[in-house]
Amino acid sequence: MTRKKLSVKQKLGFGIFDLGGNMLFTVMGFWCLNYLTDTVGLSAAFAGTAVMIGKLWDAVTDPVMGYISDRTHSRWGRRRPYLLFGAAPMLLSMWFFFTSPGIVNPLLLTVWASLTLMLVNTASTVINIPYSSLTPELTDDYHERTSLNGYRFGCAVFGTIIGAAAVQPIVGLFKPAGASRLEFLSAQRTGYSVLGFILGSLMMITTLLTFLGTKEKAHSKEDIPREKFFATYRAVFMNRPYLVLLLTYALHLCGITLLQGILVYYTKYIFKPEETINLFGAVLAREQITTPAMLLLLLTAMIFIPVSVLVSKYIGKKRTYQICFVIIASACLLIFAVGHFMGPAFFLAVMIYAGIGVGFSYVAPFAMVPDAIEYDAVKSGERKEGAYYGIWTFIAKVGQSLAVFISGFILDLGGYIADAVQSSGAIRAIRIIVGPLPALILTGALILIAFYPLDEKTYRELMAKGKV
Repeated sequence: MTRKKLSVKQKLGFGIFDLGGNMLFTVMGFWCLNYLTDTVGLSAAFAGTAVMIGKLWDAVTDPVMGYISDRTHSRWGRRRPYLLFGAAPMLLSMWFFFTSPGIVNPLLLTVWASLTLMLVNTASTVINIPYSSLTPELTDDYHERTSLNGYRFGCAVFGTIIGAAAVQPIVGLFKPAGASRLEFLSAQRTGYSVLGFILGSLMMITTLLTFLGTKEKAHSKEDIPREKFFATYRAVFMNRPYLVLLLTYALHLCGITLLQGILVYYTKYIFKPEETINLFGAVLAREQITTPAMLLLLLTAMIFIPVSVLVSKYIGKKRTYQICFVIIASACLLIFAVGHFMGPAFFLAVMIYAGIGVGFSYVAPFAMVPDAIEYDAVKSGERKEGAYYGIWTFIAKVGQSLAVFISGFILDLGGYIADAVQSSGAIRAIRIIVGPLPALILTGALILIAFYPLDEKTYRELMAKGKV
């Protein structure tokens, strides 16, 4: 593969996909559990179970999709056909999930939530696994991969901001003033249905833009891996650098998912009803603080993504990745220790601090994955990027599913009741989920990634041994 620099147009064509992809990740991470408990009407435990089922199904389909895309041969390449044909199903599944069915029976409602989440996640898998597998197809240069993923996650932050900022305003457009509880709930359900269609449409558009804006290197049928399904994935798990990075990322996403999913509960129930904040002349009640908190977190992250790319060139990808764990874990502990009595202004300040860590978390792991894949390609003589990215998302989604299930279980154990004054047990549950639990998990990730063996020198020595 050529080592020439990729153009800005090529990098943007690749990166624009993740504007839609991370928008989905954000909306589901921040709002999915709350949507199921406070709008659809599931208990926290049933909602967490439905999300876990959907994610576990997603995790199972990811390796299958990776295996299939590695063995695809078409005029559009191995990966891009799935972007073309998977874009419309992504829109329809998003719209379907966010259109509440009005089912009363809790068991049937849990089945509905599980099945629709499986549908959303399948549509996501069909486009996301081939997309992620494009990175090694575009360049094999150590630093150019970091730059490429810098563009990707620059777009991702914009998508994350849209996902964080859009939910409350769009849903709020349909809420009439002075409405009864039933009228309010009906309007909220309409708002979420419109939200699902709008965001799903945006995902479809960005997916098609990446299909049009990228071009894979030429492959012949001889390039198709010859290993069978289980042999392929056995080889993946024998790759030590990849395995260390994989488990680290699973812990990373588990900790982040716990934090994301509980923020809306934290701002709504931890602060006192009279606690407001004046933000640019607007007085925000406690339940309105969620959106600015997310935006401050993500805008800060967007600023620090390019900073992390520069830092990576001086201290390496591994140490850059470790910075994010230190900052986010300490932010979680700050919120747990003093956030409940320091008030909304302090909470927003901690969100800015946490945003620095989030900014450092975007690029590093995705710039390290292609290096670990190259490690196997040089040794084995076969390229199976789809298999690697399939397992990558498989393990990541297992971590996410467990995080949501644990959140729902702890909330239910604490006695959480939607839209009510919460008991001391529920308040304690929310504080545990926002603080020590993610901090502990992220500390584990910090320790584990220390064992990742590939740095720039090692990688260059590896590549000097031969190309595949």
